Amino acid sequence: MSWRLFHPTRDLIPILERQAGLLCQSASLFSQMQKTLDRDSWKNTFNEMRSLEHQGDALLTEFREEIARVAIGPGFRRELTTISMAMDDCLDVLKDCSNALNIYKPAKIDEQLRELSRIIVDETKVLKQLMPLLADIKKNATAISHQADRVTELEHDADETYETYVGYIFSEEPDMREMTKYKNLAELYEKATDSGKHVADCVRILLMRFV
Repeated sequence: MSWRLFHPTRDLIPILERQAGLLCQSASLFSQMQKTLDRDSWKNTFNEMRSLEHQGDALLTEFREEIARVAIGPGFRRELTTISMAMDDCLDVLKDCSNALNIYKPAKIDEQLRELSRIIVDETKVLKQLMPLLADIKKNATAISHQADRVTELEHDADETYETYVGYIFSEEPDMREMTKYKNLAELYEKATDSGKHVADCVRILLMRFV
């Protein structure tokens, strides 16, 4: 028996794919922010990311409206909505990260912060590859599991980078004010990687319950 989730005319997967696409765009913009100290550039990029976040809100609303019209079981409805909401939350966290640069105005962007931003980009790329696989969960179960595991691996890499960086700034950064900025930024960046992993965890729950 096929486990295609929806009738083709009411397939929700494209909406999830569009959400993942917004995540990729936002993560890419955020990564670019780490390559400059130009404050005007930071402000402009934040405005772009805020626009993407607004588009994400609209997509979540579209998803909720569409799933309300689809005849599926309450379990599928709940888990798929959770995935959509998790991606929207991730987009919100990325916007908050970009805003933090504008607020803190750090004197430098250390390589560890750049590495965390690259991990965020990699996570979102995996999530974008993962979403189309949900159109046929049973057929793609192994591939879905592997992609979710890859996001978890990336999040673990982020944890290590974060811990190493915090130790570095406490031992090497003489300016207490700047040290606080770097620590707060690192916490936000690491939170963004956690939010990407949360999306993958929601997908994994869907897989475990319905395959």
